[in-house]
Parts: sequence; C-alpha cells; structure tokens
Amino acid sequence: QVQLVESGGGLVQAGGSLGLSCAASGRTFSRNSMGWFRQAPGKEREFVASISWTAGTTNYADSVKVRFTISKDNAKNTVYLQMNNLKPEDTAIYYCAASPRYGYPWYPHEYDYWGQGTQVTVSS
Repeated sequence: QVQLVESGGGLVQAGGSLGLSCAASGRTFSRNSMGWFRQAPGKEREFVASISWTAGTTNYADSVKVRFTISKDNAKNTVYLQMNNLKPEDTAIYYCAASPRYGYPWYPHEYDYWGQGTQVTVSS
C-alpha cells in the first residue's frame, strides 16, 4: 500500500504562484513514477506532469509547460508541483498519484494510488 497526502492548495490571483506538495508513505519503493493530475468541475481528470522517482525525468502537459515545474525529494518521499503565472483555467482539484510504470505514464488508469486532492482556485 502507498499513501499520498497533498497540501498547498488555495486561492490566488491570476499571474500568481502556488506550490503543492505530495508526501508519500508506505511501499513507495514499489512505485516508479509520480504524477500530478487535475479535475475541474464538469471535466475529466487530466494529466499535468509526471516525474520518475529514480531518473528524475519529467513530462508535462502542453497547457502547463514552462509555467509548472515538478520536482522530488527522495529523502523525504515528497513530490512537488510549483505553479507560476497561474491562469483562471488552472482552477481545479489537483491530485497526486503513484504509478508502477517507468517512462511517462500519462493516463489516469496507469496510476494505482491517489491522494485525496487539494483545491486550487485562480481568480481573474
């Protein structure tokens, strides 16, 4: 089992920044990739970014590339998402997820552990 706990969401004005954290515990060594997803009201859950626990390679959705940065601290079993130049369309619940897959897992079904989510609201 792997437990994931997100923190750091909140309300910010357009153009502002927020940082999210995802603390992982349990059998984290069994997961090879970590990802961030988001889900806005009435929309499907969508991929935001992913990172490999070992290699540190990253992947981003085109909509957040350049503005968002995913990183990790292996010693703390924590993954981060730094979000800059936020836009109202970034408003969503953000979820951290863990995947057994290497490479660049993209789809929600490729991840088998999920956090409870944290709300990010960007006002215009």
